Amino acid sequence: MAETELERAEKRFAQARARLQALRNREATKQRKLDTRRKVILGGALVDLAVRDDNAAAMLDRLIRNLAREQDRSAFTGWDWREAGSGGAVAEEAGAAGADGDARAEDVSARAQRVAGIVSPAGAASPALSAVATRS
Repeated sequence: MAETELERAEKRFAQARARLQALRNREATKQRKLDTRRKVILGGALVDLAVRDDNAAAMLDRLIRNLAREQDRSAFTGWDWREAGSGGAVAEEAGAAGADGDARAEDVSARAQRVAGIVSPAGAASPALSAVATRS
């Protein structure tokens, strides 16, 4: 039996709807991955800062202690951020220059942000970060 024009149109419509859903899923996955990447970078930057700054160290300890979910807190059982931070490339680069350490730390931080896509090479916030900041 021959397919009617209506059946062909419905089939094309269903295929288009499936393509649209696949695109939405890919975009959502991309955004989740970007969000995770930002969190990892910020977490590493916080640990490296805490190695050098007592206020940041106290804040990091408070953050870990005040995690709401037990399973989140248990992930940090036995973990010493001081050891984790001391081996990081950011801490090594920042501390290697002595008096220039603060300037180098800023350079390393800016480079990490560019790699993460948070700021452009010119230092302006990326549209992605602006969108995230707007939602918050």
